[in-house]
Amino acid sequence: MKHVIIQIQRWLMHIKVWRVVGFTSAVVGLVCYALSSSFNHLFGNWNLCKIFLYTVFSIIICFLILFAMICNNFRNLRFKVQFAFLVLTLTSVYSFFSDKMMNGKPDVYSIISNAAFAIMSLSLSRQTQCGFEVDLLYFFLGCLIVQLMKIKLQLFIVGAGFSYSLIIIRSSFPSVSVDVASGNEHPGLQDEHSVVVDIFSQQLVCTDIASSMMEQLRTCVKAIQQENLNVINSLLEQKIEFFDNASELMLSEQSSEGVVMLELLLPESETINNLQDIVKLMVSAGFEKECANVYGSCMRECLEECLINQLLGLENRTIEDVNMIPWKDLKDPIRRWIKTSKVALNILFPTERQLCDLVFLGFSTASDLSFTEICRGCTNHLLKFADAVAKGSRSAEQLFKYLDMFEALRDLIPKFESLFSNHYRVSLRNEANTVLKNLGEAIVGIFIELENRIRSDPVKAAVPGGRLHPVVRYVMNYLVLTCDYWHTLEQVFEDYGQMLKEYRRLDDRAPPSSLFSLQMVQILEVLYNNLEAKSKIYNEPALCCVFLMNSSRYILQKTKDNELGKLLPDDVIQNHEAKVLYNHEQYLKSSWSEVLGFLKLDDNRVMPPTMVKKSMKKKLKSFNIMFEEICRAQSLWFVLDEQLREIIRVSIERNLLPAYGNFIGRFESVLEHGKFDDDKYVKYQMEDIESRLNDLFQGSSGSTKAQN
Repeated sequence: MKHVIIQIQRWLMHIKVWRVVGFTSAVVGLVCYALSSSFNHLFGNWNLCKIFLYTVFSIIICFLILFAMICNNFRNLRFKVQFAFLVLTLTSVYSFFSDKMMNGKPDVYSIISNAAFAIMSLSLSRQTQCGFEVDLLYFFLGCLIVQLMKIKLQLFIVGAGFSYSLIIIRSSFPSVSVDVASGNEHPGLQDEHSVVVDIFSQQLVCTDIASSMMEQLRTCVKAIQQENLNVINSLLEQKIEFFDNASELMLSEQSSEGVVMLELLLPESETINNLQDIVKLMVSAGFEKECANVYGSCMRECLEECLINQLLGLENRTIEDVNMIPWKDLKDPIRRWIKTSKVALNILFPTERQLCDLVFLGFSTASDLSFTEICRGCTNHLLKFADAVAKGSRSAEQLFKYLDMFEALRDLIPKFESLFSNHYRVSLRNEANTVLKNLGEAIVGIFIELENRIRSDPVKAAVPGGRLHPVVRYVMNYLVLTCDYWHTLEQVFEDYGQMLKEYRRLDDRAPPSSLFSLQMVQILEVLYNNLEAKSKIYNEPALCCVFLMNSSRYILQKTKDNELGKLLPDDVIQNHEAKVLYNHEQYLKSSWSEVLGFLKLDDNRVMPPTMVKKSMKKKLKSFNIMFEEICRAQSLWFVLDEQLREIIRVSIERNLLPAYGNFIGRFESVLEHGKFDDDKYVKYQMEDIESRLNDLFQGSSGSTKAQN
């Protein structure tokens, strides 16, 4: 019943409705009067002249009713007084002749015409402020009552009831005038000398109606809130992973599962219908903005409860609090942020958009305003969280969380573009792109920071046995992991690598295929330079070579058969292969060249046999001592890669065993038989040499366990 009353009040306040009602009643009244007995008594039978004049008169009356608001533009009091006098004169003349000639009972057409003219007068009183409209209404209502009483006295009740209803309707009209140019209603202006002040009563009526409608609006919205919260809580209790699956499904517009999930969060049709009716009433009454704000603020509370409190879990934390959270404690909030952002942009925001369009059907401006009000708070909170993370401290360990956030936001940017395309929400769209830029620049900054950390890594104590330095293992494993984000990183460096260009001064050098590739090459270059500085700690040149061989070999292994090898230019791989070969050669030269010098044969033709024997004994003795020292020392050294270890051994054997075999054979040939003890000088047989070489590069514990 309350809804019906509000509906009636809405119609009473709508001037366009009264314009149509007035025009229709004028047409009905004129037609019925032309067919009534009253017309025949007053003007006689119809002829062409009467038909023409009556038609012209009727058209004028109908157009005056249809465009009655134009009269409000005439502010001249003299015109209004003269127009009112003309109407008064015509009605008086009509009343005189009607009373004089109408002695019999009126017909139905006469009764209908008077009722229609009364409604026409009521319409005029809603549209104009010329001063005669109410008098004209009372005149036709009086005529109607008199005619009904002439038919039957008891019909007075019908006439009085009809008249009373029109007068009550008239009393509910606010005293307004209408600006034709703008279509806006203003407090009524009677003339330039006097003003009818009815603003206070009008405000009371509007406030009463608005309060009632606002209360109904809040009630319906609360019902929607409760429905959605019940659904969301149920889903959260079952499995929060539901939202992960749902957000992915919603990415496909053709996904039937996604449509079902969207419909699951929409309220029942009855609630929507009630809201639509209330919205129509409020917008028609001029409360469009207030309606959008009330709906938006109520629904915003529900959305924030779901996103910020339940999914993101930051209900009691400000952005300043986020900046103070240690990085190790931010990992879970970041994971929840990614999930929450996907749920918001793929499920909840589209649901709210669809719901706004349904509730404010036909009122796009109100729909846009309410949707902005609903989503602005949550969107700002999500973006500010990501921005706070992006502007926080940077370290290599944070890279992958930054990349996860960047990819999530990058994939959601099209959603921002579509959902927030309206000019009301352009700031949200721009903010999303700004945060994405900040995340991209943070990622580039992390790589620059990593490079600087490698460059400044201090040269401390040497790694025992030339083992792989921890910085090599860390950097290479790190670079391999970054290649899982290869395409994303190439996009990041391409779009947000301006700081890298300035840092590198790329105008002075030709970059490789991409900025990301350039950065990886630069990191490897800085890494090897740092390792060369660290290698100088070793007192043994041969051990320095082993250390660098371990490093280059590990770098090559990590670039083999993965994305890092595909990313790096061919010359970088070839350069490290060349470094392994060069350090291998330097190792052989520094470690075994002197040993091989002891096995060099003397020229028997220039030396007497006794001198040859003496020289060979001395060389063999020196060989035994040095070979023993080398094997004892280098058995403590360590070569990480088994294949490289075998390559080094084979190269030693290839040079040492033939030279040693020739030397021993020549030595035995120059000795006199039975006068020389072989065990005294020939300490190693060929198999002994091979056995000792197999013990090289095993490390102090003899372990060959790989260090990955």
